[in-house]
Amino acid sequence: MNDTDERATESHRRRFDGVHKWAATLAAVVALAFSIYNFNELQQKPRIDVTLPHLLRIGPVGNGTAFKMQPTVSTRFKTQDVEVIRDAHLQLTPVGSNSPSKKPIFYWSETGTYVYDSVSDSINYRWTADPAPFIVSQDKPQQPTFTFQADSWIFQPGQYEGSLQLSRSGNRKPLTAEFCLIISKKAANEIRGAEQRQIFFFRNDLPKFHSSGVSPGCYRRETD
Repeated sequence: MNDTDERATESHRRRFDGVHKWAATLAAVVALAFSIYNFNELQQKPRIDVTLPHLLRIGPVGNGTAFKMQPTVSTRFKTQDVEVIRDAHLQLTPVGSNSPSKKPIFYWSETGTYVYDSVSDSINYRWTADPAPFIVSQDKPQQPTFTFQADSWIFQPGQYEGSLQLSRSGNRKPLTAEFCLIISKKAANEIRGAEQRQIFFFRNDLPKFHSSGVSPGCYRRETD
């Protein structure tokens, strides 16, 4: 190998070493950036979502009305902190031709769960907790069955605009999920004439209502 070849080889070696060092430095910078990003993400408050179920349960209780719903409260992001849901509020407002009706005042009365009984082939409701704060984290999503109650009030036929509002810790903005509910005259009569704590199902995903084109996303009585 002559001097020219040796100089060319040395030049290639220096360029290779330079590129290798630059690539290693870039990789280290990228790794550091990812580490800082992940650290910052872990330090942030969890971003919580609330999703309403396709099924609501409504029925008489005392001289009023019980309203049961099981939303999913979860976060898709991993953080070191957890979210505390302090309170739950249900609001229903009569709208349209139903707007003169009295607006109910619901309160969170308890939390429960539904358990299948294989002996009787039935699903039974069971109390699980008093109304109290609960924790939500990535590895601990929640699906509480809230029972709300309005005393001295029963449904009148018509449409209602509703919202579920979950209060959070740290004076953060509440989580809110909105929905609409249609009570037919038939459904109102069923609820009014039902036995205590009898439950009626209302859904927002039945194909026959979606195909009608009239308020397709509202919850309605399954038998309407």
